Amino acid sequence: QVQLVESGGGLVQAGGSLRLSCPASGRTPRAYHMAWFLQAPGKEREFVAAIYWRGGETYYADSLKGQFTIPRDSAENTLDQEMNSLKPEDTAAYYCAAGGSVRIPALSRGREYDSWGRGTQVTVSS
Repeated sequence: QVQLVESGGGLVQAGGSLRLSCPASGRTPRAYHMAWFLQAPGKEREFVAAIYWRGGETYYADSLKGQFTIPRDSAENTLDQEMNSLKPEDTAAYYCAAGGSVRIPALSRGREYDSWGRGTQVTVSS
């Protein structure tokens, strides 16, 4: 089982930037994906981005491409999320996830991931 703990959330003004961090510990599979999801108040969980850890291939939700990036630190086994030009509608709880058997066509689906962090809240004020 992989343990994930998100950090870096907080309150930021519209137009600002924030960087979230998610270190992975425990039994990480040799070939696994890590991803970020968000859940806005009253809405369903949404896919943000994912990375195939071994090869470094990244995948982004079309709506967030260019605004969010997911740099990784392989030495620290940490996946970050850089968020720029934040808007009030980006307010959400952000979750980190990991999975050892993620199918590429379905990597935007939460059920593909078997380890989740508890989330970190990001609030963007107008």
